[in-house]
Order: sequence, then structure tokens, then C-alpha cells
Amino acid sequence: MTGDPALPDSLTAQEGIPGSGRRDADRTRPPAPRTDGYVPLRSYGAIGDGRTVALVAEDGRIDWFPVPALDTRPTFAALLDAEGGGRVEMAPTVPFEMAREYVPGTNVLVTRFVTDTGEVRLTDAMTTGVAGRLPWCELVRRVEGVRGSVPMAWRVAPGTMLGTASPWVRRTRRGPVLTVDGVSVVVTTLGEMTTHVADREVAGVLTTTPGSRHVLGLAGTAREPVFVPDPALMDAGVERTVENWRAWTREFHYDGPWAQAVQRSALALKLLVHAPTGAIAAAGTTALPESWDGGKNWDYRYAWVRDVAYVVDALTRFGLREETHAAMAWTLRTVAKHPPSVFFTLDGELAHGPADGEPGDGPAHRDVPGWRGIGPVVDGNRASRQLQLGTYGDLMGVVRTYVDAGNLLDAETGRVLAGIADHACDAWRKPDAGIWELTDEHRYTSSALGCRHALLCAAHLADEGHLPGDAQRWRGEAEAIAAWLRAECWSDARGAYVMHPGSEALDASVLLFVDQEFDTPERLAATLDAIRAELGSGPLLWRYSGMQEEEGTFVACAFWGVRAAALLGRVDEAREWMDELLAQANDVGIWSEMIDARTGEFLGNLPQALSHLALVHAALAVGGDQDAHVVDPEQAPYPLPDEPPSRPQTREDDRWTSAAPTAPRS
Repeated sequence: MTGDPALPDSLTAQEGIPGSGRRDADRTRPPAPRTDGYVPLRSYGAIGDGRTVALVAEDGRIDWFPVPALDTRPTFAALLDAEGGGRVEMAPTVPFEMAREYVPGTNVLVTRFVTDTGEVRLTDAMTTGVAGRLPWCELVRRVEGVRGSVPMAWRVAPGTMLGTASPWVRRTRRGPVLTVDGVSVVVTTLGEMTTHVADREVAGVLTTTPGSRHVLGLAGTAREPVFVPDPALMDAGVERTVENWRAWTREFHYDGPWAQAVQRSALALKLLVHAPTGAIAAAGTTALPESWDGGKNWDYRYAWVRDVAYVVDALTRFGLREETHAAMAWTLRTVAKHPPSVFFTLDGELAHGPADGEPGDGPAHRDVPGWRGIGPVVDGNRASRQLQLGTYGDLMGVVRTYVDAGNLLDAETGRVLAGIADHACDAWRKPDAGIWELTDEHRYTSSALGCRHALLCAAHLADEGHLPGDAQRWRGEAEAIAAWLRAECWSDARGAYVMHPGSEALDASVLLFVDQEFDTPERLAATLDAIRAELGSGPLLWRYSGMQEEEGTFVACAFWGVRAAALLGRVDEAREWMDELLAQANDVGIWSEMIDARTGEFLGNLPQALSHLALVHAALAVGGDQDAHVVDPEQAPYPLPDEPPSRPQTREDDRWTSAAPTAPRS
């Protein structure tokens, strides 16, 4: 699969680069070993169908597969519970080496197993139908003999839904149906193989020969009739799915640097688009630890407004229409009917937070050990109850991107957004939890920057006739925020912008705003240098001061640094930094939330939308994307005020609704 005439030369020429999804595909190696049933998180590739995601380990085992939707309790979750979580196995029964790659331009994963007696190719796909996503969940595992003879074994064993249900096998005239807590999974096979049906699993063996073809197919539904597909049609669905993915890829327009890595990240993001609603899941998993000590095990199967904003911005630049409109419509529907929230469910409802007396950030599954025994395994996310003022900037920024791409807002949405802008004029003076969802509330630098960005975007939209309201007031308040930032958030002692007034801590999220012209390029460059010096480890960055001893480095922060360097005119530095960073991806270009700087191991949930988004935006900035604003290093310094503005706070309500006032408030 080297070189593909269906893809542009700029993509095929970069197949082997880190982050491409095809690195080292021609070199076999032993699969990552399991320790107590768990493999390193780097071992996983991801496949999906627009509603759920499955994780495939290097040894051919699927350890994570919620059926039928990503945000349901997972039917297969050995990722978090090696003994009772459930898995779908397919591998040689003799020692083997492996290599793998994505079929170019798709999220179809191919793994080669090589033994002393032969070679076999395993193709894994979440298949799609003639008209797009299937109304049921369908996983196909195709096994093809390449040379020699290879004995293989397979097993389909659903788990306990994180310790909440008991699986069993129902024997029917159409074959075995695995059932657990309302989920039904039909197992079908194609080709000569044995099948053994037990009380809680279905298993079998097969032997490949040159040119042989076997298929293991799973079709799943929840609390509805069970569709039993013809296994031959499931097999044919693999080619259809490849073509469907490539039809999407052919609409993807990007000819800048690291084109194949950018495309692979866009494909990973596509896996996280919840097709029924247009929401963007923050990650494909829950409860994977950010720290080896445990405790930081959040549920990321929700839609953060921030992530939706970044996805719309990126996909708009790539010429992709359907996903951008669906995400935009989901966002505006959701914020029009709910008070502000950091994130929402994939269906656009308010998410639940921690339960009283429970550890972590939601109801804990106390008998589930978690990945490598690092718990707790929880549902929900603590941040659902927090105020994060940066959400204003995310929301207004994505609306501006959408409208500037040639689209229009309806009148009701314009009124709602104008009310939100009015509220941001007051809200920026309040302490919040910040972008990092902290329990200590402060007037965080990045939160104020987010509010300023929101007001400037709102003023621009008003100038273009899309929003009612007082653009002059919004611009005036934006300048008041800039003046406050320059007076209160700059530290002469650190020679950098700090996390919040009164702190000497550095915060990598400030790098998101280097193109917002709230201060001189010299100060912004000094902030970048200070952050990299204190928070950096090679090409990686921790989130903020003090995290070096608590958790892994945050992948997105490092890509934010690359983008910041490029926008500050330090393009050679940015290119070198980007090359070093891309080497940190796993072999198929999947990124987790964090990386242990000492060992290189992945930490946190994956695939992580923010990591892939940050990669994309870094590449756009380094490539001189026409929509990326590069800071002019020759611009005149901003005058610093003698004291911060003292306009009093006038509103205590932290909510926005469709009834928010649209007229300027005093």
C-alpha cells in the first residue's frame, strides 16, 4: 500500500513521516507486551463510524468499543478492566511480529502479522452503508492469508458495563446474540472456521492459507430490534467504507507542510464528530489517567465548546462543509437553550457533575481497577459545574469563522449572541476556574483574553450586520481588558505574562493569544521563551507551573508553542519544533492528551481532539495560512496605563439565555 493514485502527490510523498498514520508500516516488530492484561496507550489505533469509536491494540485485540454510541457505558472495556471489561480478540496463536497502517485517506486500519510459518493481513473497519452511517453499529474484522499458513484464534466477550451488568449469550436460530444491559451484539462469520458458543462469549479458530479470506462481523443495537447482516455483505462493506472515507478525503484541501500528518489528524477528528447531532467529542474514552498516581481520570466523552470552535475553524479552512455547519448548528442550538457551560452532552444537554461523597469527578465504579489499576473509573466531569469565561471567546470566535466563510446567522441567533457579548462586558471582571478547570478561582489571564476575543469578534459581526448591539461599547470594553492585562498580568520579575495577577506561575494557555495584539511582540516573545524554559522538556510542554511533578506534559500546549513561534515570525524555530513534536506520535498518528516526558508513554484519554486540533493549527501557522494573523514585529509598543480600569461590576448573573438583553447596559 505504498503510493496511492487516488490521493494527491503532496500526501503520498509524505506517507512515512511521523503522524502520517503509516510510519514504519514496512518494518515488523513484536507487539507491545501486556502487563496484567494492559498494553501501553501508544499501542492503540482508532476506528469509528460517526457514532462510536473502537481502539485496536498492536496484538489485534479491541479493548474499547462502546455499543452503539460513544457516550454509553462500554460493552467492551478491557482498556479499563482487563479481567471483566470485555474485548474482541483476533491474533495468531503462535509467536508473531506485526506492522500496521491506515489505508491511505481512511480510518480503516490494516495490521500485518508475520510468523515463522506465514503472513496474514487483518483489516479492521467500522463499516458504513450505501447512504452513509448505518442505523446499527457494525464492526468487521477481515483476515486474509498472504503467504504460508498461520493459525489464528478469535474471541468476542462482552464485559460487565464497568461493573454494572452481567453479559450472557442468547442462542437463536440466526446464531448467537451477546446481550448485556439492553445491548445486543450479533456475531457472524465468513469462511471456514470453528465457532464455540459459551454462556458469556463466542470464540473460535481458523487457519489462513495464501489467498484465503475469513470475516468476523459484529452488529450491535441497544433496546431495539437486532439486525442480522449477511456476512458476505459485511465483507463487501469494507471496500465501500474505504471509498466513503476517500470521498471525504478528496474534499479535504491542504497543501502546506506536514500534509499527511495534518490529514491524519483531520481524520482522527472526524472519528470524534457525533454524526447524529454534529457535536465534537473531546476524546474517544473515559477515565484514562493523566497522572501515574491516579485521581486525574476524567470523562471526556462530552462536547467542549472550545473544541467545537477549534474544529469548525480548522475544517472551514480545509473546505469541508457538512461537519462545520452541523457543529455550528449544534453549538448555537445548545447555547440558546441552556445557561453557559464548559461542555455539554453529545445530544446538546447539560452534563452531570460529581456526586456528593464520590471520589474523582462523577459516580465511581469502585470495583473497576482502571487502566493498569490506576483509578478511579468515573462517569461525568467535575467541570460541568464550573464557570470558564474563556468559553465566550470560543463561542464568538467560531461564529466569526463561520460567518466570515460566507455563511449567515438567523435573526434569533444574532439576538442571543448580542446578549452574550453584553454579558461578557461585565463577566470578565469575575474570577473563574480558567481553561484548566481548576478548583481555585482567580481572574486568569487566559480567561480575560478569551473575553476580549469574544468582544472583538462580536464587534466585527455587528459591523458586518450579523449582530444587533453596540459595537463601540464592545470594542471599548475589549481595550479596557487589554489595558488591565498589560498592567496586572505582566510580571517584570518573570519577564512574562503570568497565570493571574498576584501569581508568578506561568501558563502555556496564554500562547493561544499571541496573535491578538494585546501587547507588544517583544513581550509576547519573551512570554513564549519563559514558558518554554520553565515548562518545557525537549519539544513538550507542561500546562502550567508546578505540573512537572503531578502529571504528563500536555500535547496541545507544545503545538500551541509551535503556532506561537510561527506567528511571532520565528518560523525556522517553529519548523524544527514541529518536526521534533511529530516524532512523539504513535506509529499510526494517534495522539493522547498527555505524554510522560521521561518515558514517552501516553497518558490521558485518546484520541484526544485538542491534541489533534493543536497539531492542525500549528501546521497552518507555520505554513503561512492566509487566515492566520502573523504578529508584526515592527509594530509600535502599546502604552501601559498608570493603573487598571476601575469600571465597576454591574451584573452578578453568570448565565446567558435567549432572553439576555441585547441593548447596551450601563
